[in-house]
Amino acid sequence: MSIQRVRDYFRPLGRESDIKEFPVSSATVELAARAVCVIPARIAKTLSFLVEDRCILIVAAGDAKVDNSKYKALFHTKAKMLSPEQVSELTGHAIGGVCPFANPEDVKTYLDLSLRRFDTVFPAAGSSNSAIELTCEELEQFSHSAGWIDVCKGWQEA
Repeated sequence: MSIQRVRDYFRPLGRESDIKEFPVSSATVELAARAVCVIPARIAKTLSFLVEDRCILIVAAGDAKVDNSKYKALFHTKAKMLSPEQVSELTGHAIGGVCPFANPEDVKTYLDLSLRRFDTVFPAAGSSNSAIELTCEELEQFSHSAGWIDVCKGWQEA
């Protein structure tokens, strides 16, 4: 089970008990926001893409959308999301529980700048009914992030 893998991942860090499991689904931004009682933007959604036949993850704020032109400028290819089968196969997490933790070593994780406006955010923790509250610095550290990127739109204040 993916959530157990994430718990095992956080155990040496002393953070496994910080993973919250809910009696309801948190598989979408809206459901997760309801489960943790925050605005949807504070949900750190993990999006999975295929770049040169490898999986990359982009963690973005719940209200952000991938900007295709920014994505293509950075990754030199069109944004191609993984199928549910590919997500499970390449990350070990099922759709709704994909998170930036306990992924195979060849999976690169990037963090979108849309998250930086919050003190803490709530990424999933390996299942469709779990999350963990982390600061952006903790998210960067625990996800072994390849860096902060700017590939999203729709979240900036006017």
